[in-house]
Amino acid sequence: QLQLVESGGGLVQPGGSLRLSCAGSGFSWNFYAIGWFRQAPGKEREGVSNINRQGTITNYADSVKGRFAISRDNAKKTVYLQMNSLKPEDTAVYYCAAGGSGLGSQTYNYWGQGTQVTVSS
Repeated sequence: QLQLVESGGGLVQPGGSLRLSCAGSGFSWNFYAIGWFRQAPGKEREGVSNINRQGTITNYADSVKGRFAISRDNAKKTVYLQMNSLKPEDTAVYYCAAGGSGLGSQTYNYWGQGTQVTVSS
């Protein structure tokens, strides 16, 4: 059974940092690109970043470029999202997903349960 589990969310002050993790199990991890998405209250889910199977190609939404960095450790079946210089508008539930491509959420088949990130003073 394919499973994705996010962790690392929490409350952080503006300008702070968090590192999210997405751990996979129950499937051939190396075969899947992984994406990070977020959804704030009252807003649509948006793509934040994604990484290809080998970890050599990454994409970022314009709103996070230069502040967020995605990486993966295939030996640990984990993808990370390092988030720096956080802003209140980054507040959302963050999800990782597998089985798709790019930053369009509709292409992804498998989703984690999400982790809450709150940026507030």
